[in-house]
Amino acid sequence: MNNYQKKPFIPIIQKTSTLVILSLLSLICFIVSINFKTIEVSASHDFKIKAANLMLKSLKTLKDYRLENSVFIDIENDPNETGLIGVPYSLITTDEGDLDAKLTTLDPNFSAVMVDLMYGIKLKKNDTIAVMITGSMPGANIAVLSACKAMGIYPIIISSLGASQWGANQADFTWLDMEAILYKNDLIPSRSIAASIGGRNDMGRLLSPAGRKILTDNIVKHNVLQINEKRLADNIRERLKIYSSYVPLKQYSAVVNIGGGVASLGTSFNQRLLPPGIVKRSDIIEIGKNDGIEGAFSKLIKLNITGLHILNIKSLIENYDLPFAPIPNPKIGTGRLYIEERYNLPVVALCLIIISGAVLYVGYQSKKQIKEHLIKYEPDNLL
Repeated sequence: MNNYQKKPFIPIIQKTSTLVILSLLSLICFIVSINFKTIEVSASHDFKIKAANLMLKSLKTLKDYRLENSVFIDIENDPNETGLIGVPYSLITTDEGDLDAKLTTLDPNFSAVMVDLMYGIKLKKNDTIAVMITGSMPGANIAVLSACKAMGIYPIIISSLGASQWGANQADFTWLDMEAILYKNDLIPSRSIAASIGGRNDMGRLLSPAGRKILTDNIVKHNVLQINEKRLADNIRERLKIYSSYVPLKQYSAVVNIGGGVASLGTSFNQRLLPPGIVKRSDIIEIGKNDGIEGAFSKLIKLNITGLHILNIKSLIENYDLPFAPIPNPKIGTGRLYIEERYNLPVVALCLIIISGAVLYVGYQSKKQIKEHLIKYEPDNLL
C-alpha cells in the first residue's frame, strides 16, 4: 500500500492547526486595533468649556436669585432644581410646551452645542449676529448668549415675552427679568434692544387683557423698545427695521432663532419647513402669499445670511449623543461633544494587511499543494 493510501491528502487550508492559527492571529489583530485609539479633541473645545461654565454660573445666579426671594422649586417637574422651569399655566402662558425639551436646554452642555453650531458656520470674535428670542426656552436663550460671550460674538437681541408651558411664564420672572440679572452680573454680552408681547400674531392674542398688561408693563419696566404694530406682518417689518438701524442687514454674520415665535418664523406652516440647526438659503422653500406670512428669520436667510434654528430640541441633540431631559445633568467636558475617540487607522490598516496576507498565503500554499498532489497521484483530473 502506497503513502497516498496510508495517509489521506489534506491541504493546509483544511488543517485544524491552520484554522486555529488564523483564528488566533485574527483575535490578536482585533485586540490590538481596538486598543490603539486616537483621541481627537474638538477644534472648539476651549470655547465649549468656557461657554458651558458660563451657563452653569448663569443658572446658579438665577437660582440663587429665586431662592433669595423664597420661591418654591418644583422638584417633580424640575428634577435638577434649576429654578428655571416655569408652570403649566399662568396669565402669560401662550401655548403648550414640551417639559422634557426645556429640561434638556437647561443642561450647561447645551451651550457647548451652540458653540459647535456657531463654529460650524465659521463665526468668529467680533462678529455681529441677529438673535430672535422668546420666553419659551430660557435655557436655550442662556445657552446661545453664553456661547456668544465665550466666543466674543456680539448678539443684537429682539425678544417676544410670551412663553409656552414650563418656560419663562411666571409673571414675576419673565425672560427680560432673567436677562437683566445675567447682564448685570456680566454673564451675557448684551440685552434685548426691543421686545413684543409675543403669542398669537405676536400681539398676545388668546391672552387675557391682564396677561397682556403684565407683559407690556414688564417691557416698560426694563426700558426696552416695544414692538406693537397692528398686524403680524407689520411687527415682522418693524423687527427688520430695528435690526437694520444697528447694522445693515446684509452685514450680519448670522441670524439665530430660538423657539417658535410667530414673528420670527411666520405661520406654523412655514415653521414646519425649517430643519433644526444650521439653515441656509437653499433650505428655505418659497411660500406663496396664500399659504402664510413669512417670518423675519427666513427673510434674513434669503439675504444669504446663515441661520441657526434652535427648536425641535430632541432632533437637534441627536448628533451630539447628549441625553434628552437628563437627570442629573452630565459633567461638563465629557462625551463626544468635546473629545472623540477614533480608531487608529494606520494600526487598523496594518492588522487588516496582516490578516489578509495570512489568508492569501494559506490559500496560495493550499492551491500549490493541491496541484502538486494531482500531478503526482491523479494526473487525469488535470485534464
